[in-house]
Amino acid sequence: MSDKLIIFDTTLRDGEQSPGASMTKDEKVRIAKVLEKMRVDVIEAGFAIASPGDFEAVQAVANAIQDSTICSLARALDKDIDRAGEALKNANSGRIHTFIATSDIHMKMKLNMTPDQVVEQAIRAVKRARQYTDNVEFSPEDAGRSDEDFLCRIIEATINAGATTINIPDTVGYNIPHQFGATMKSLIERIPNSDKAIFSAHCHNDLGLAVANSLSAVLNGARQVECTINGLGERAGNTSLEELVMAVRTRQDVFDCDTNIDTTHILSASRLVSSVTGFIVQPNKAIVGANAFAHEAGIHQDGVLKHRETYEIMRAEDVGWNANKLVLGKHSGRNAFKVRLAELGVEFGNEESLNDAFRRFKELADKKHEIFDEDLQALVSETQTEAKESIKLVSLKVCTETGEENTATVILSIDGQEQTDTASTSGAVDATFSAINSLVGLELNLQLYSVSNVTEGTDSLGEVNVRLEHDGRIVNGQGADTDIITASAKAYIHALNKVLASTDDRAHPQL
Repeated sequence: MSDKLIIFDTTLRDGEQSPGASMTKDEKVRIAKVLEKMRVDVIEAGFAIASPGDFEAVQAVANAIQDSTICSLARALDKDIDRAGEALKNANSGRIHTFIATSDIHMKMKLNMTPDQVVEQAIRAVKRARQYTDNVEFSPEDAGRSDEDFLCRIIEATINAGATTINIPDTVGYNIPHQFGATMKSLIERIPNSDKAIFSAHCHNDLGLAVANSLSAVLNGARQVECTINGLGERAGNTSLEELVMAVRTRQDVFDCDTNIDTTHILSASRLVSSVTGFIVQPNKAIVGANAFAHEAGIHQDGVLKHRETYEIMRAEDVGWNANKLVLGKHSGRNAFKVRLAELGVEFGNEESLNDAFRRFKELADKKHEIFDEDLQALVSETQTEAKESIKLVSLKVCTETGEENTATVILSIDGQEQTDTASTSGAVDATFSAINSLVGLELNLQLYSVSNVTEGTDSLGEVNVRLEHDGRIVNGQGADTDIITASAKAYIHALNKVLASTDDRAHPQL
């Protein structure tokens, strides 16, 4: 290895721009702590000026994280940069990431600015950001479709103005690997002061090439890659952190650089992000999918049993998969529970959270003989997202009969007062949601409802994800239980509590 490859994670910012993937402040802090444990170099916590909620989230992450650099996005505008600087004021290590569009179509149709005006604005933005930190990143937005001569001009000017990282975004996922790599190499060679900055790649996955384009950029001189857990991001997503990191780590015969990432935390980070956002990881997803290390074909099974490397190029344990799945049972004690969760990368902020999680574990152990790591993580995820509830599920009774309407009777505690309602519809889940809606009196649009089994077996925990829209705001909710209807009610109430807890209006960073 001759170089370090910097990992810049933008799950909390670009990943959150994926429709329906909004995160609360507390959820961002939870994810940031896992990223810090993974030794991510830079965490882009949000877009501070987008809303009061985004500002508070960036500020909270900056206050909570010590080992990773915390970054806030800012347009090349004074007010954006000042807001980012304020949010990062208490960061142990902070970075301001400012951007402006440089492609002809963006400058003309979106900004209504001339190239000279764009260069002037970029220089001004970088200089203003330097008043808050000496760690400033500049991105020429839509660089993948920008004129290369103009890119050379604006990048040279922003480096002279004080930018220490230059990020080259393929904003619309338009490039193909050899083209993007050639652009990266050409820019580094042509720009006179390129040695004064680290060059970075930020690729979108519209053509399914984000990871390939990023790897091509690394082979041609980029020493930072911007990526997200599970490839989360708007439209088709961003470069997948786990795929990028493991490609570089596995193919050290090709790459003369490596990351500092502790890959054993990759799976736990993937599951946390999936749980928080409601975006399920597909089974055949590389590295973190349920089938990533599964072998069905007889010839593959035979080969792996004889020698693992015949069909596996990575060890499952290296990215967090644990072969010893059965971990605890109904007779396990509180300390064993706490120790096992610590091994899984889960920490509790206080004794109350630990006690609540342990209570849920005991309740599950009475229903389910074998408790797996996945069960524990689902329980903890549910526990840690239940803070500041105004609505709680007290009880649920559902009656179903073939050919008849289904009836659900729900008792909720709303601000400490128990209320009951009954609804009858064609489906048990629909009846449950209808009864809840009647009690809370809100106009809600159910945009997503998905069910997945946490582990194998008919007694598996069912994990339900719902996405609700209320007055233009989209929230996700999760619930887990051995009974699917109960899990559905928990997920719906979880989302409802988010609706009631925040009136935050988020703005898209590019509007």
